[in-house]
Amino acid sequence: MRGFMIPTLAIATAFVSSTLALPFSRVHPGTASNIIITDKNTVNATTTIATNATIISNATIISSNATTQVSERSATSGRLPLALVNNLAGSVNAYVTGLDKNNALVMLQPNGQWYYPSASESTTTPQPVNANVAIPLGAQGSTTQVTVPDYISAARVWFAEGELQFFTVWSSATNGPSLVEPSAVNPSDPSSGISWGFVELTNTAAGGLYANISYVDFAGLALGMSLLSGDGSTQSALGLQPQAIASICADLALQGGVDGQDWEALCQADANGNLLRVVAPSDYISTSPNSFGEYFNEYIALVWETYTTSPLTIDTQTGAGSVACTVQGDLLTCAGDNRGRSPVRKASSHRQRKTNTSKPTGYAKPSPSDIFGCNSGPFALESADNALHRAIVPRLCAAFNRSTLTIAGGSVQPGPAAKDYYTGNPTNWYSAIIHMHEVDGKGYAFPYDDVNPAGDINQSGVVADANPSVLTVTVGGPSPT
Repeated sequence: MRGFMIPTLAIATAFVSSTLALPFSRVHPGTASNIIITDKNTVNATTTIATNATIISNATIISSNATTQVSERSATSGRLPLALVNNLAGSVNAYVTGLDKNNALVMLQPNGQWYYPSASESTTTPQPVNANVAIPLGAQGSTTQVTVPDYISAARVWFAEGELQFFTVWSSATNGPSLVEPSAVNPSDPSSGISWGFVELTNTAAGGLYANISYVDFAGLALGMSLLSGDGSTQSALGLQPQAIASICADLALQGGVDGQDWEALCQADANGNLLRVVAPSDYISTSPNSFGEYFNEYIALVWETYTTSPLTIDTQTGAGSVACTVQGDLLTCAGDNRGRSPVRKASSHRQRKTNTSKPTGYAKPSPSDIFGCNSGPFALESADNALHRAIVPRLCAAFNRSTLTIAGGSVQPGPAAKDYYTGNPTNWYSAIIHMHEVDGKGYAFPYDDVNPAGDINQSGVVADANPSVLTVTVGGPSPT
């Protein structure tokens, strides 16, 4: 990394301990009245089960659909054995949330049966889930075996050093209950004083199992996973190193000292100064809108200048092949893209010259929030967007996050290899540093982290199989060998 040093864990821990005067964010856990409900911490119902209902999760990562796919499975059972390995000392609980095969909201109980959360139409205040949905893990070094009883989608397997608080609230939009999950962004969330993390998964009859480690919104407990397939093969994504949060925060604080940005403020600590998690910059900006305001300005100007005189080629990695994009005025336009193309010229009558009667379309210059979040401004997707646009957006946003548009080979995206990601400046240091402290460099650190050149490393931390046998999730870092 250019001008950047990675402290050892001992140095990092000492650095963090001696610099808590820096603007690390402090949490102050509240009650149900302090909950802020957003699409990132709710799961809404589409099917009613007795008096209970469920929703489609809005909290899952955005996928480029460019990487791992699984074929239709032959197995008829949706049962998924989970092996939960605890490498932490102290009390650790697991939780499983998601939608069952009928799209009903479910939580897994320790006895292996579904619990269907409900909500009252008469109240708008979040009501606590008081059912027994915490699955206690064994002592450090032990493995707890649980089985998800049937197919599940939009699911999360949570781990917490303590007990997380889940709530329900009635959604008039879906006419059913919404599950309100712990929020890493809200410092007053009732669970904010607890260290937690999760892996995401979907296991369906048609698609099989798709699971990933996600740091798109935050990095918390060190989690890793491995998948044993029905044919005996294995896949793995080992996740963060033990005690990685202290090292990540030390690195972010050092980077903030270099460029004057609020990187260290992404770190959250409790009232005693114990570091809990690191919030992604897109989520931090949502609560501190003045942060990173001009961070990418010079880089964006250079990108626009570069592709005014020469084309940027986007390899869609689909049947559309490669597409040429060029800057025209203030917009980056791409051939065949319904929102990234040159305006069409039409004649209003045979007596008039041809004039431009269509509104110019294309990709406007993104803001830092657009780049970090990949779902707003020029990177927002609309229902009318064509397949080409939906293929270009992930690859373009990934290039901005990794700062690969102006380095050697950057005129083709995705083009530069993973070893060259984040070597440009400025860059998404949150994502870069997260990957530095992953055991094998795998785990989503921004929404389109599964974009990569054909044959290169997939940094997203995905495991997938049509016929899964056992999914093992480890909390606290890899087990000693």
